[in-house]
Amino acid sequence: METLRKNQALFLLLLSLSSFYGIALSFSPADDYLIDCGSTVDTTVDNRLFISDSSRASSHLLTFSTRSKSIQLSHRNGKLPEIYNSARVFDRPSRYIFKIRDKGTHMVRLHFYQLNSSQFVSDDAQFHVLVNGYVVLSNFSVGNIISSASVKEYLIWINAEKLVITFLPTMKSKFAFVNAIEVISAPKDLILDTAKFVNGDKIDNFDALSKQALEVMYRVNVGGPKVTPFNDTLWRTWLPDDEFLKSSEGSKRVYSTGRIWYQSGGASREIGPDNVYNTARVIAATNASIPNLNMTWEFPVIEGYKYLVRLHFCDIASISLGLLFFNVYVNGNLAYKDLDLSIVAGYSLASPFYADFVVDSYHSGVLSVSVGPSDKSLGYAVDGILNAVEIMKMNKSMGILDGELCAGLILKTWPRGNVGILVPLIAAVCVMLSLSVFKHRTFWFKNSVAWSKLPVDVSEITSKLGNQHT
Repeated sequence: METLRKNQALFLLLLSLSSFYGIALSFSPADDYLIDCGSTVDTTVDNRLFISDSSRASSHLLTFSTRSKSIQLSHRNGKLPEIYNSARVFDRPSRYIFKIRDKGTHMVRLHFYQLNSSQFVSDDAQFHVLVNGYVVLSNFSVGNIISSASVKEYLIWINAEKLVITFLPTMKSKFAFVNAIEVISAPKDLILDTAKFVNGDKIDNFDALSKQALEVMYRVNVGGPKVTPFNDTLWRTWLPDDEFLKSSEGSKRVYSTGRIWYQSGGASREIGPDNVYNTARVIAATNASIPNLNMTWEFPVIEGYKYLVRLHFCDIASISLGLLFFNVYVNGNLAYKDLDLSIVAGYSLASPFYADFVVDSYHSGVLSVSVGPSDKSLGYAVDGILNAVEIMKMNKSMGILDGELCAGLILKTWPRGNVGILVPLIAAVCVMLSLSVFKHRTFWFKNSVAWSKLPVDVSEITSKLGNQHT
């Protein structure tokens, strides 16, 4: 037991050291807005400076109703970052406007925590949030649901000079609020344009994926500990997989203290940090016998949406190349048969690879991911591996990520004088989104792979490794 504790301590120490290496090589976004809403002073969180929205430095970036209020919360929680010690409260439609230097996918994070002040209580907060015509929150209310801070994260394609976040109370007796906002331009390869659409036993291409608006529902570090924003070059949080793993029988955790080999054209450190690829769960053959089982994870989802499922793989368990073969299933359907990580990772162990799948949500309200042995699995090797899972909800027609109303209809619930020219503008956006929503699927292509940009056809390995950019 003492030896196990020492090994765990050594592993965590090495993970910390690798995180410092990742920070030194961290991504530097062109657009990087960190706003501490309602605060009178700037706040530092994980070496990141959140600017007060009342400061002179942010005054030219933001506009909100003159009747908005800045409040300092009386229930300060010492375990939470200081950005949750204040909030900006709105009793009518109000906007934050950010100038965009780098068009493309942007990460938008909205931070919320329970209000407890003499002026406002969380029970009276009910509101909608729009981001450039997308409805990201509808009838949102924290009430007593949030016992800790809540971060809503979105990936949204921005092809405009400005990114506008609009907060609208659902009625005049309610109010909207926010504790902090992040608007960050994403790496160009974070969301590629094509994924596999898994529809029963049929696989289609799903195109124009990068133009979709996505809400991050789950980001899970399989087999490993929680990864905090401090240890991620894109300041993300990855949760342990224990609560989602259906059964741990037949599987085991593995971890590596070695180097993760990021290759040109493959998964980058921005796709997944070292701390994610250094841990995994595996199915391993015992007594020269291939186990007849799958590792399965289940995630509650909202019906009526499509979901982007991103699976991360990195062979940190095999003793040699060419030994690991397995099948991947999404919602019980075969999504990838006989996955050979040696080939897709460019014939290198500990080299990360990720795969993107798009699926419909079923009436069960559960999305499942499974990994298990294939017909090519070997009786003396690892027969399945998974390092991480990300699940993102995709916008429905009319730019809806939450609720049933598009932005134009939501804006019409307030008198026009309160929302200015946004009603006709966003109504036009709703129409454009509804016309383009079905342009994402193309003909079935049996061997199509659109994910980590390493080639998957053996004949292409030598000539195209590192050149599969879209």
